[in-house]
Amino acid sequence: VQLVESGGGLVQAGGSLRLSCAASGRSFSRVTMGWFRQAPGKEREFVAVLWRSTGNTYYSDSVKGRFTISRDNLKSELYLQMNNLKPEDTGVYYCAADPTIIFSSIFDSRQYDYWGQGTQVTVSS
Repeated sequence: VQLVESGGGLVQAGGSLRLSCAASGRSFSRVTMGWFRQAPGKEREFVAVLWRSTGNTYYSDSVKGRFTISRDNLKSELYLQMNNLKPEDTGVYYCAADPTIIFSSIFDSRQYDYWGQGTQVTVSS
């Protein structure tokens, strides 16, 4: 699976951005897809995931109610709509995918086999 993110940028606090992740190389609808982020000097952290078996979505507490993960299987694209952005949302956002990951591991970045190159999101106060 090859992943390419886009849509990052600089935005003021309270603003919105929509990230996209274009996937290729495997049946997209059968792959668990997620978003992770990494701020300078910090570890990569879970943001949101779309579980392949049920289509259910899960979010970190810090973004719940502000971010929405979705996918378009016809286009093989994953999205992250980010609203009411805060300065603490700043970081590099990565798209991740894995066709065989088990449910108990979907929040752990170390368990994903495929990653995009990342896209920078900067939120100014």
